[in-house]
Amino acid sequence: MSFANLKKQSSLGSLTSKLVKEVEKMNNTSSGGDDRLWKPEMDKTGNGYAVIRFLPAPEGEDLPWAKMYSHAFQGPGGWYIENSLTTAGGKDPVSEHNRELWNSGNEADKDTVRKQKRKLSYYANIYVVQDKANPQNEGRVFLYKFGKKIFDKVMESMQPEFEDETPINPFDFWQGANFKLKLKKVAGYWNYDSSEFDRVSPLLDDDDALEALWKKQYSLTALTATDQFKSYEQLEKRLKMVLGQKQAPARYDEETNDEDNDRSSYAPNFSSRQPQSELTEDLKTELNNLGARSEVSADRDEDDALSYFQRLANE
Repeated sequence: MSFANLKKQSSLGSLTSKLVKEVEKMNNTSSGGDDRLWKPEMDKTGNGYAVIRFLPAPEGEDLPWAKMYSHAFQGPGGWYIENSLTTAGGKDPVSEHNRELWNSGNEADKDTVRKQKRKLSYYANIYVVQDKANPQNEGRVFLYKFGKKIFDKVMESMQPEFEDETPINPFDFWQGANFKLKLKKVAGYWNYDSSEFDRVSPLLDDDDALEALWKKQYSLTALTATDQFKSYEQLEKRLKMVLGQKQAPARYDEETNDEDNDRSSYAPNFSSRQPQSELTEDLKTELNNLGARSEVSADRDEDDALSYFQRLANE
């Protein structure tokens, strides 16, 4: 750029606009944000409320959700935040390491395994009916990442426990139901126990509009496609660094850290790809909560994980 052009752009103010856009891009990249993902927010009182609608399977796909296993734990060499290759039935270095620890017969090693166990998450397409915290999201299609607690509520709506309850397909445009997501803090952690499905009703009364929404949905099978995961060798290298078995690089290495997770991104892959020293405060809090929950959680997924390790021990 010549000096004359530099002066010309200065008078037009175009450089300022360009720099602001670049900063916004940097902020979005460093926070691991992905505008396809929707997330509820709490208000100043520590509560959160939104109404969403789970959407059918995308065109050409069989299931309206995708299942993902991941690991998130801290070691002497930093955080390990990665999706697990066991999601697609493959071998994963953390699972193999955990199996060795479990087989040692040492209770301290088993405690370590519990902290490093797989975490199960689900992804689904949703339509945001109401989001007062971010009203610009209303009427739009997003991907939503949720845990076993909400997935259990989805399953309970399809297979109710009591005879006086009518089963529904919560992913149906016409015979489904809105989901009232009620969020509060219990013992310092986010709690969804009060969330519930509303009465059965069509999402919209216009089939053409519904078809347009359906075509806006994101592929779910793409989230767990083989090319969305780091290789066994890359994960093993990262694990060794985290466990202090190998010196971590002095600077951020794009090859080994690739791009992010949200604990969250895909084709953009959901694996953590930002330098561990640059974790956002939200992510740090979430990861700390995750570590604490792995010790105190009474959810069934912890039992599932322990039986998983027991099966590994018997192999």
